[in-house]
Amino acid sequence: MSVLSRDEVAHLAHLARISLTDQELDLMATQLDAVVDAVAVVQSAVTADTPATSHPLPLTNGWREDVVQPGLSNEAALSSAPREEAGQFRVPQILGEEP
Repeated sequence: MSVLSRDEVAHLAHLARISLTDQELDLMATQLDAVVDAVAVVQSAVTADTPATSHPLPLTNGWREDVVQPGLSNEAALSSAPREEAGQFRVPQILGEEP
């Protein structure tokens, strides 16, 4: 059973600013019908006693506790830099703009 007409698919394509040929419109109407049918099958599986879930398996937080640790000093971070300027990494210019 066709849920979306060819004209509705053409209208959707127009809204999305997509140019489709007549063949593509026919194909898209068929493919979108298959998607709508698949969604209907999933919706029919949900009953009143089906709990809402975001994931089929229970999830636990796998994160570690946030512990403050000392980082690198500026000198240590810049110790292996090929170029350094004013305490910062100096990198080659890539956009062709004047410094």
